[in-house]
Amino acid sequence: MSIPSFIASAPSFAAHFQTPLPRALRDDAASMSHDAFLVRYAPSSGPVRLGHWRCTDVDRPASRLGPQARNYQATMAVGDRIGTSTAAASGPVSALTAMLHERGVPLEIDAFHQLPAMGGTATFIRGTDGVGAEWAMGWSDDVTQSALRAVIACANRLSA
Repeated sequence: MSIPSFIASAPSFAAHFQTPLPRALRDDAASMSHDAFLVRYAPSSGPVRLGHWRCTDVDRPASRLGPQARNYQATMAVGDRIGTSTAAASGPVSALTAMLHERGVPLEIDAFHQLPAMGGTATFIRGTDGVGAEWAMGWSDDVTQSALRAVIACANRLSA
């Protein structure tokens, strides 16, 4: 699913939100057009690409022992290497960052924000690879896919 494009419906990217965006992005969101903001913070290309994603034990019954790790599987590409990765983690973002790390893509999430927008969910993350830090955005009708897209966008911004 692609991020909806609004050509003349709003003067800025920020106009699509009823709540404040993360402080570090507010100036750009207020001064940039919707499309310009997406080009910068939600790149649609880069060396890291996510294909199929799933929780492999979604039907597992709940336990009285409290939150436990779930098992996740993804088909992903880093450069020209495509493969399937698996991880056990407390949630999908933790699983994806573990998978990226195993494939040589270091990414630590410093900030995470999800906001309703454009009929879906926009996820803004600030990530670091230990050398630099970047903000990125993902959007989807599904909150999990929105977060995963933001993680991939951040990994690609850090690699640029």
